[in-house]
Order: sequence, then C-alpha cells, then structure tokens
Amino acid sequence: MDSRDIEYFRNLLTSMLEEAQQKGDVTIEELEGSNEVFADPADRATAESDRAFTLRIRDRERRLIRKIQAALQRIEDGSFGTCEECGEDISVPRLKARPVTRLCIDCKSKQEEDEHLRSEE
Repeated sequence: MDSRDIEYFRNLLTSMLEEAQQKGDVTIEELEGSNEVFADPADRATAESDRAFTLRIRDRERRLIRKIQAALQRIEDGSFGTCEECGEDISVPRLKARPVTRLCIDCKSKQEEDEHLRSEE
C-alpha cells in the first residue's frame, strides 16, 4: 500500500471517528433530556423501550469508536492493511468497504465458517 492510500484511509477513519463521536454526543443529550414522568403505563413502557434502543445504539457507536481508534493506531505503527491472522496484505477494496478490518477476506471467511460450525454444535 502506498503513502497516498495510507493518507486516504487516515482521512477516512478520522472523519468516521468525528462522525461517530458527534452521534454519541447527540445520543447522550437525548438520554439526559428524557427524564419525563408518565401517568400512563403504556407511555412509560414505550419511553423505556426507546431508551433501551438508544442505549444499544450508543453501545454500538462506542465499539465502533474503539475500532476506528485501533485502525488509526495501526496506521501510525505501520501495521494497517496487514492481516493479523496470516500476515498477508488486506486488499484495498476490502479496506474501502470496511476500513476498521483486521483480517483479510480469506481469514475472515474462515473465522465466520468456524463460528458457524461452533454454533451448530
């Protein structure tokens, strides 16, 4: 991977990180502003369901932020674009589709196949 590709992914990941952090801030503001009292139990149940959904989204965003930060760290240490399983280069199209990936398509496919086999047991 050449320096132009590395710079492209650094910029892409940085913008993804900023966007994810902004979404997280909005989610926190929404949660803080939802301290209403409901007379109707159905309204309260709906509000609690919405809050649980929002918390799940926030958790996904938090995990994505950690993955993006790890990918940016791999760019800094020179290991970005190298499969952590087999050591081969991860293809640029795969990185463009999923810039936080740590595995090449072959190793990821094998990992998913192994998980599928374990779930059948």
